Amino acid sequence: MTECTDKSILSVRQLLKLKNVTIPPYQRPYKWTLKNVSHLFLDMQTHQDKSAYRLGSVVFHANGEQLDIVDGQQRTLTLMLAVRAIITNRLEKLERKDLRVQLLELKISVDAFMKAQKFGSEISQINLHQNYLETERLVSRSDFTEEHIDFLLNKCQVVVFKLDDISEAFQFFDSQNARGRDLEPHDLLKAFHLREFSEHESELKAGTVAHWENLPSDELAELFAVYLYRIRQWAQGKSARYFGKNQVDEFKGVNLDKVGFFPYAESLRITHHFVDDYNSQYQRKVDGQKMTFPFYLDQMVINGRRFFEMAEHYQRQVSHIVASEHDLDDRPHRVVIEGEMLSETASTIIRLLNSYPARTRIGDRYVRSIFDCAVVFYLDKFGSQQLSAAIEKLFIWAFTCRIQQQVVQVATIDNYILENNVFRIIKESTLPSDVLRIALPTVKAADNKNNRRAGNASGDLLVKQFEAMKYYE
Repeated sequence: MTECTDKSILSVRQLLKLKNVTIPPYQRPYKWTLKNVSHLFLDMQTHQDKSAYRLGSVVFHANGEQLDIVDGQQRTLTLMLAVRAIITNRLEKLERKDLRVQLLELKISVDAFMKAQKFGSEISQINLHQNYLETERLVSRSDFTEEHIDFLLNKCQVVVFKLDDISEAFQFFDSQNARGRDLEPHDLLKAFHLREFSEHESELKAGTVAHWENLPSDELAELFAVYLYRIRQWAQGKSARYFGKNQVDEFKGVNLDKVGFFPYAESLRITHHFVDDYNSQYQRKVDGQKMTFPFYLDQMVINGRRFFEMAEHYQRQVSHIVASEHDLDDRPHRVVIEGEMLSETASTIIRLLNSYPARTRIGDRYVRSIFDCAVVFYLDKFGSQQLSAAIEKLFIWAFTCRIQQQVVQVATIDNYILENNVFRIIKESTLPSDVLRIALPTVKAADNKNNRRAGNASGDLLVKQFEAMKYYE
């Protein structure tokens, strides 16, 4: 009989053999979806060569003879579904007798749990049904081998905590969740990509972590949420309202050591190894040259070391661009961004955006952020070529949204971009002129909702700039 002590490391097989496990009525519904199931099986595939793989933790409250799940319900139920699907679809065909014995033992405990547990929530019922069908599809595949079954049952592990006092159990649960809330999306990406390092790069991990930790956490959070995530999503024509833990997959790409020699990965593999080979040649000790990886914002992410290099690259680039736009004194000299002295009109636009009285309103800050994102994306694609003309065009494009809307929220700018998607145009452009040829409509005074309450549209500084550029009538 499997024992569950105050703190145990149990295999999935040992976890599912525990007696009298229950889901108490205060637990939330079962909300894991097909995406979570797919991730679970993908993780097993990815870490198949490891002697053990931790799936997370489960917290029990020892309620008399019962073990109430306080934390880990989603994971535990999904594991039960996976094992039940294996029993139903694979048991009779297994060649390994030890696996047949183990699954027959698990059938007793899993069936007992499912029979005793009542799932009153319709959400739970729907997700359990859909996820079970998905696990059946996955375990029935020919590439889900008996080695995979053994890995799931005996090498996948959970850390189990058993607490006797209910208040202590909830306090522990809250502390775990509090730590989880502190774990920002970029911290989750850090943990993922550290695991993706090549084995021969293990000595680089310490330096990589040190570089990462030296970057301010709030700046990293802003980098991913405000710039990298939004630009990548909008460039694909997708919504990009919020960046949270459920969106981190956008920055999980390809592991070049593990992915097959597929055509799509070849250009990444060639560039990856060429850069490393160039930098390791003895000539570099003579000429002191160093080649950086040629990142671009909407490229496929290379897992591991290149992800951290990418984050550091864009943290420097975005910070420099935004600082060049925002950190200006009151002198009327030309603005310089990325070494390019802007035209008089472009300089006037940047100074206006840093000085007009309403710039600190929430809606105005949202619109400024999409302008900044567009400038960053343009510079990433074309450098400073024709930057002044691009800034003029992007200003009209972005702040038309501000003038035409009385209230601007996150949903407002997201919908506006999806309907007038400059990011897609930049992504698909081959020359700066492709962006500069964007036809933007003139804003009519009748459409000016931003200043309707003030009753003095002609006095608005944004409108005056639009008028000066012949985009307002």
